[in-house]
Amino acid sequence: MSKIINFWIPLAILVIWLFMAIIGPILPLDPNKVRLQMILQTPSFEEIFGYDDLGRSLFDRIVVGSRTSLTVAFAVVCISVTMGSLIGSVSGFVGGKLDQIIVLIIDIFLAFPGILLAISLAGIMGPGIDNVIIALSIVGWVGFARLARVQVLSLKQREHVQAALALGTSYVRIFTRHLLPLISAPLIIEASFGIASVIIAEAGLSFLGLGVQPPAASWGSIIRDGAHYLLVAPHMVIVPGLSLACVVVAVNLLGDHLRDRLDVKN
Repeated sequence: MSKIINFWIPLAILVIWLFMAIIGPILPLDPNKVRLQMILQTPSFEEIFGYDDLGRSLFDRIVVGSRTSLTVAFAVVCISVTMGSLIGSVSGFVGGKLDQIIVLIIDIFLAFPGILLAISLAGIMGPGIDNVIIALSIVGWVGFARLARVQVLSLKQREHVQAALALGTSYVRIFTRHLLPLISAPLIIEASFGIASVIIAEAGLSFLGLGVQPPAASWGSIIRDGAHYLLVAPHMVIVPGLSLACVVVAVNLLGDHLRDRLDVKN
């Protein structure tokens, strides 16, 4: 029973999310179609999620919004993992003044709450999904850099790395053949939790009007629109809120399962 709750149910939720995000564009959906006679209609057999304040189908907008969250999460995590792993590995392997400078930069970034820094950057660059990805990537690389640096610091003293250095092996080959395979597991686990954080951050920025712009759909913007009608049409907040919560919890549970399976020991 525990395995069903901690693995199979989260996996099913994640598969549904990915299916909606990937297959959504080819489905016969019309998320921006206004139906004046359906304004604020509650969920029914005809429309399982109901309609919003403009009579648009919430189901269609939730499906389209899932693609927005997946696009941002995938792009930000890929950029953050690449940048952070490279910077942290170089810092830990080279050491010296370079390491001190990079550690100082990391400490400066960590001195500010990540979401507040992302809001500031998105506000400076302006709204839009591209700027959201850039802002979250600038904030997100720090955690991966710190993790990669710590891992490399502990690994570079091992015998096989020292032997490779003594034989004159290039730094690139040492990193790709001796260090990267050993630090990849904790980075993958960190990335799995990072996906959940990015999904929440994207929804938060869209809620504040700094993410995708109308009429494009995002779970955060759908919640923002529904907040004005919370007392008369609570489904406008409940439906996207539950969708967001289910995906984030599912990703975190799968991340816990992945961590237990890999059994990473620092």
